[in-house]
Amino acid sequence: MEAVLDLLESDSTGGWAAGEHAAHLEHALLQARSLIESTVSMHRQRLVVPSPVARNSTAQLGGVMEQLIARGRHSVAIALTGPGEFTESVLRLLGKNPARATVRVLCTADAAEASAPRLRRLPEPRLDVRVSDSELRGILVVDGVTALVPANGPGSGGQFAVVNDAAAVRALELFFAGAWAGGRTLADHLRLSPRLRTELVRSILERLRAGHTDEAAAREINVSLRTYRRYVAEIMRELDASSRFQAGVRAVEFGLLSA
Repeated sequence: MEAVLDLLESDSTGGWAAGEHAAHLEHALLQARSLIESTVSMHRQRLVVPSPVARNSTAQLGGVMEQLIARGRHSVAIALTGPGEFTESVLRLLGKNPARATVRVLCTADAAEASAPRLRRLPEPRLDVRVSDSELRGILVVDGVTALVPANGPGSGGQFAVVNDAAAVRALELFFAGAWAGGRTLADHLRLSPRLRTELVRSILERLRAGHTDEAAAREINVSLRTYRRYVAEIMRELDASSRFQAGVRAVEFGLLSA
């Protein structure tokens, strides 16, 4: 563009012959056109770059999930939070088409109890199921590079998002790994009496592990000494533990206490 301005200025002062002026003007205009076309092309390329988050409707969930699971070569991590289209699609697909990759399914207690018969019948030999007391949200992470996340909240319309952003997928994978490490096997979870999964039992187990005396522990949780000792005896019986120390070890193994 500066060349064009130079031409106009030189023409106004009569400094160039007509032929030279025309040739230089044509060359300058061609350069300007080339610059404009290059800029437009770059802009169009930016517009067609795939978004790191692609939203889809629930009607597409099964198909997209099947493609992602089939694509997995190393690992497929799945978190289930309860009944719904997401959980139903996972159970249907894993039961019909076992994945090539190692599959880890992490459930909330409610999801595990609602889907336990189907989870135990899954034919996948490289599948591990655990139950977590952590707060989970439904996710599917494949090979640490792609994730599928159901949309939550009002106005979501039952949509889900396929996430390809490396940082976002890594964050979801780390969240899953942390909850997985503190989970218990499905078999251990189903063996446990519901009475062992209460806040009161957790409080007693924490005090047993900390070595509190019965008197001090009973005062802290606001029960009588007799009631506290009865609870301890019931907990040891449920955990099939012969000592309080063994009860603490088994509580960690079953995910009732964090390690």
